[in-house]
Amino acid sequence: MKKRSTLISIVTVLMMSLFFTACGNPSDSNTETQQLGANAGENATELSFWTFVDLHGKHLDKMLGLWNEENPDKQIKLNVTVMPYDDMHNKLLLAVTSGKGAPDIADIELGQFPKFLEGDNVPLESLNDVFAPYKDVVVPSRVEIYSKADQVYGFDYHVGATLAFYNTEILEQAGVDYKTIITWEDYKQAGIKVYEKTGKYLGTADTSATWQASLLLAQQNTDFTDENGNPKVNSPEMIKAYEMLVDLQKNNVIHTIPGGQPDTEEAKGEYNKGNYASALMPEWYMSRFVNEMKDLKGKYAIAPLPVFEEGNPRSVGLGGTGTVVTKSGKDVQLAKEFVAFAKLSKEATTEIWNTLGFDPINMEVWKDDAVTKNPDNEYVQYFKTNAFDTLNEIKDEIRAIKSVKASPIIGNIFNTVTLNAIFEDGQDVKEALDEAQAAIEQELK
Repeated sequence: MKKRSTLISIVTVLMMSLFFTACGNPSDSNTETQQLGANAGENATELSFWTFVDLHGKHLDKMLGLWNEENPDKQIKLNVTVMPYDDMHNKLLLAVTSGKGAPDIADIELGQFPKFLEGDNVPLESLNDVFAPYKDVVVPSRVEIYSKADQVYGFDYHVGATLAFYNTEILEQAGVDYKTIITWEDYKQAGIKVYEKTGKYLGTADTSATWQASLLLAQQNTDFTDENGNPKVNSPEMIKAYEMLVDLQKNNVIHTIPGGQPDTEEAKGEYNKGNYASALMPEWYMSRFVNEMKDLKGKYAIAPLPVFEEGNPRSVGLGGTGTVVTKSGKDVQLAKEFVAFAKLSKEATTEIWNTLGFDPINMEVWKDDAVTKNPDNEYVQYFKTNAFDTLNEIKDEIRAIKSVKASPIIGNIFNTVTLNAIFEDGQDVKEALDEAQAAIEQELK
């Protein structure tokens, strides 16, 4: 194997960039605070909200205006503080565990969430009562990832359902119809044709992200860890997943990409050049196309992921941020009711799609053509097919990958050592995964 350095600073930046991909741009080094709720009356209750993404505060601002209009007897003014990712999570964990200085409401990124659920005394309020009215209309897996012992502690901004984005212009040049790609074998044969006819690669061999591992494990109804949170990254399912990807690489179906995975500036440049013909990414990647790959407008279609065998689940929710209510808040019930309204209501989920381009966890809006197929929507205009046609097709097949204490360590080792060993150095898959398992276990000691 080639000798490589794994500087801690590089690892940290890499992992944080992957965490942020689902939720827009994080705050920079500055802390910003502002009060929202200009339409609230003199007797409005002041609540505080901490987040690490400016757009999240803007979303709650819109929802606060609606809330105050609809609830004249329970009006709210919201003091929003936007902090850098690490600063916010570290400060929040200290505040909720000490019971001093915590905000009423906060965002917690999925990778950080396990820290807040450790032990018997979770410092967050159960949201079960305000979740009850929406229980039958949300994607279950996107609530389970923020739950413990049947108690729900956070509501996400999106599902992050993984989809296949196909460049139909390139595929048509190779005589390939993306609608015929059902299995990974179909994907392989399509990719062979694409490379032979155009010299382009159908997909990527990711070296700095575990999106591919996540979706391939989910399709086999398994995970990076067992039911007790212990790593099992050298499982038969993981070996099967990466041996399949290596076979695709050897047949020029997929190839490593600058930046190591599709959601990097370098990789998006390659997509803009037409060097790769598909991206198998969460729904929120739509915003990357619309905002950063404008020249590809009208060329991409959206479809379900390929699977090992027909009948396998065709999607997994990836990325996420849970909005929580802390136990030390001044008006816990009011905060809970507002959070449910701002994240789960029909009004909220419509706004989440229109403004952020996310697939909201309340599936009621998924069936509302007036919203999802609005011809004025920039996401509708960009793609050849409508995302919600695919989302509704796979809505019962969206699995979840657990976020547990071991998850950051697994990600670090895979993204800095294991994936490069497999795709760049050609190390045997089982050998590389055995080494990863041993390294992860050592780190967890």
